[in-house]
This record gives sequence, C-alpha cells and structure tokens, in this order.
Amino acid sequence: MPQIPEQIQELSVGQLSARSGAAVSALHFYESKGLISSRRTSGNQRRYTRDTLRRVAFVRAAQRVGIPLATIREALSELPEERTPTREDWARLSEAWRRELDERIRHLNRLRDHLTDCIGCGCLSLDTCVLSNPDDAFGERRAGSRLLPERVGEGR
Repeated sequence: MPQIPEQIQELSVGQLSARSGAAVSALHFYESKGLISSRRTSGNQRRYTRDTLRRVAFVRAAQRVGIPLATIREALSELPEERTPTREDWARLSEAWRRELDERIRHLNRLRDHLTDCIGCGCLSLDTCVLSNPDDAFGERRAGSRLLPERVGEGR
C-alpha cells in the first residue's frame, strides 16, 4: 500500500484510490451519493482531505456487512460537519445495525432451510413455497399468480 508523506494534506483521486483500495469509479460514486466530498482545483481536479481515507474505510466496512449506502449516508450525516467517523461512532452505529443484520440472517436461514422444499416451478400459487411466495403473501390478495401487473381500476 503506497505511503503518503505527512506534509501532503490533500490527496488526488488516484492517491485516495491507491491508499484506500477503492476504485476511482467507486470514489466518484461515493462522492455523488454524498458519502465523501472533495474540493476542485483551478484545473478542476478533485482533492480530498486526508481524513477521507477513514471515511472511505468506514463506508467500505459498512458495505461489507451489507449495510445499504442510504443507511450509511444517513449515519454519516448525523456526524458534525466534516468530522471523520471515530471508533466510538462505529461502535454506536454497528450496534444499531446489528438488529437489521440479525433479521436478515434469520430470513436467509429460513430460506436456506426451505430450499429443498422448492420444486422450482415458478407458479407462485403454492402456499408452501417460501422462495417464490413467502408466507403466501400473494395468496392473501387473491388466487393465482401475481407475476403480471394488475390493471388500473381492477378490483382487489
């Protein structure tokens, strides 16, 4: 991993990419979503403060455990302007995210446990198919497949 001399306070997008391991396109995407920010030079080149490295690490760690970018952005917006997330911030946020992850794990375990029950026919009218029709959600509305969109004005 390339080292950046201490006297350099701003990083180019290439330096940030090399140091963080995130692709340049990912950094541009993060910026477009408000997860990181940069200033523009007179030549219209992006420059990032050094603390953006920690912010990118925070975003990537949260993504690795399945946290959606919108949730990450919301968490970062709660921090005072321009502040980089700290270890304490991560501990507080990860505790809140734990419940969501536990729920997803329960759901995935249920799908895995019922995988062998699926006959793969795709009919969606089977009340026991937890893959195509979990909890027979479609059957509660009415009989038959719900693959086709309902017509406007059609009764429910």
